[in-house]
Amino acid sequence: MAAFRPRPEPAEVARVTATAGELLEVLWGRASTAPASASQMRVLLTLEHQDGINLRTLSAALASTPPSTSRLCDRLVAVGLVERVVGRADRREVRLHLSTRGRAFLDDLRARREQELQAVLTLMPADKRAALREGLEAFCDAAALQMHDSGVRSDDRTA
Repeated sequence: MAAFRPRPEPAEVARVTATAGELLEVLWGRASTAPASASQMRVLLTLEHQDGINLRTLSAALASTPPSTSRLCDRLVAVGLVERVVGRADRREVRLHLSTRGRAFLDDLRARREQELQAVLTLMPADKRAALREGLEAFCDAAALQMHDSGVRSDDRTA
C-alpha cells in the first residue's frame, strides 16, 4: 500500500518556485544578457510570445506606462533587437516585432543558460529530473495561458 502523500498547497509550491527562480537568476547571471537590461529582456520575451503587438498592449503586459515602454523599445530598436512596423490599415499604429538579431540574441542566451542548467541537472536523480520536467511543462502552459489572457483583456480595453 502506497503512503498517503497530501498534495502541496499552491503557497508552498510558490515559495519553492520563487526560491528556484532566485537560484536561476544567480546561475543565469553567468550568461550575461548584455546589451539588454532586465526590463528590456521582459520586452524581448513578451514580443517573442506576442509578436506584432502595439505599444499600448506591450505597456499593459509589462504593467508599465506607454512613455516608459516606448523608451525601452527605443533602446532596443537602436541596438537592432526590435523593429517597429507601421500598420498598413492605420499608419498611426505601430506594431513591434523582434528583429532577426533579436531572435538570434534570445537563442544564444537560451543556449548559454541551458549549459548552466545542465550542469545542475546532472546532479539530480533521473526520476526527479523527469518529475521536474513534467511539472515545469504544466507550469509553462499555465503561465502562457495567463499571459495570453492578460493580453486579450488589454486588447479588449484598447479596442
